[in-house]
Amino acid sequence: MFQGNVAGLHRWPVKSLRGERVGAARFDERGMAGDRAHALVDRRERRAGKILTVRQNPALLSWQSTYRDPGPDPAQAPVLHGPDGKEWAWDDPGLAAALADSLDLPLSLRAQDGQQDRGPTVLVTLEASRAALETELAAPVELDRFRPNLHLTLDAPAFAEEDWGAGTKITVGEVVLEVTGKNAGPCIRCAVPSWDPAGRERWPKLQTWLIEQHENKFGLIMRVTTPGTIGTGNPATAEPA
Repeated sequence: MFQGNVAGLHRWPVKSLRGERVGAARFDERGMAGDRAHALVDRRERRAGKILTVRQNPALLSWQSTYRDPGPDPAQAPVLHGPDGKEWAWDDPGLAAALADSLDLPLSLRAQDGQQDRGPTVLVTLEASRAALETELAAPVELDRFRPNLHLTLDAPAFAEEDWGAGTKITVGEVVLEVTGKNAGPCIRCAVPSWDPAGRERWPKLQTWLIEQHENKFGLIMRVTTPGTIGTGNPATAEPA
């Protein structure tokens, strides 16, 4: 068993856009409330109807999404912040055109309760592993590259979570998360972390290093089995399996 606390909570209102850090969040059958509850839909002929991601267009990271009310369970639509600093309401009739112009492709907006990309799961990362990765690469490794929901400081060794399998539990107050169900467990990374958090420059060595040294794993995909609200600084306990 390992103990520690919640170092940060990260919510991404629109899939593949930059997100926000919050002081508290609701965790339940949706995963993290308000996380990835909106998306941009590609309208190019060869990809019509598919969700846009950083893999197709890293410029998505030049836009940020937040909620005006950063409460634990946001009920309102997000606000987008463009590269020029202009703020756009999700229901602004000019938003889709502004995004299409910025990203140089036709698109539409989609709102959906719950997550768009990982299903009702939560991505958990550990500070010891991020710091160790930084040491291994002898360069800063920004946490936002990995787009976690729950970031923990635990007394577990760096990269211990790479071997945490089905049945692993993390308890934060009344909330219990478990490695259970399809696609849960150590997170196999795509190319997205190789882009800096603003999508300006790619660092291929990061992805290569993860593949060669860590079986391309970073973080832990979990599901909420007991719901509740988690706040930054809350005590956390991990029981690996």
